[in-house]
Amino acid sequence: MFRVVGRCVSVFILLVVLLSSCGTQKPQGKLLYDPREVAELSSKLGIGLSNIDKDDDRNMPLYAEVSQWLGVPYRYAGLSRRGLDCSGFAYLIYQKVYRKSIPRSTTDQSKMKMHNVSKGGLEAGDFVFFATSGRNKISHVGIYLKDGRFVHASTSNGVIVSHLDEEYYKRTWKKGGRLKK
Repeated sequence: MFRVVGRCVSVFILLVVLLSSCGTQKPQGKLLYDPREVAELSSKLGIGLSNIDKDDDRNMPLYAEVSQWLGVPYRYAGLSRRGLDCSGFAYLIYQKVYRKSIPRSTTDQSKMKMHNVSKGGLEAGDFVFFATSGRNKISHVGIYLKDGRFVHASTSNGVIVSHLDEEYYKRTWKKGGRLKK
């Protein structure tokens, strides 16, 4: 008799353990980067970043690298922290962050094999091209960050973050592009 009761209790306990382990649990967010580092980058770049967001985690090397270039002055044909132009900035960022070699000039960068991307479909790291020289020809490039913001080397302010909804960039917008893999 005790053997039967003992077996029933054992089976009952086994079922309870098995069934309780089948319950669904809300996944816990894992801190991917130090919250202070994320908050600092978010503030510097003017974009909302989260230390548990997978997209932000994947793009953190881009955000960290471009934040180090903010305020560097514009210098035509420059390629250093002493000064650089918009295409030189894109060139260096792609080299450092993505380990990809891209053309050096804005015109050549705009002719790379890439997928055209609408403003609404832009993702971090995509190119944004503008016709800023008064003609309809692409003459300026930036790198999209997030939330409508992009980073670029401005002739008057050096490396800055701007918003695609600013009137000037709405008026001069030409295209967005994502490199083909």
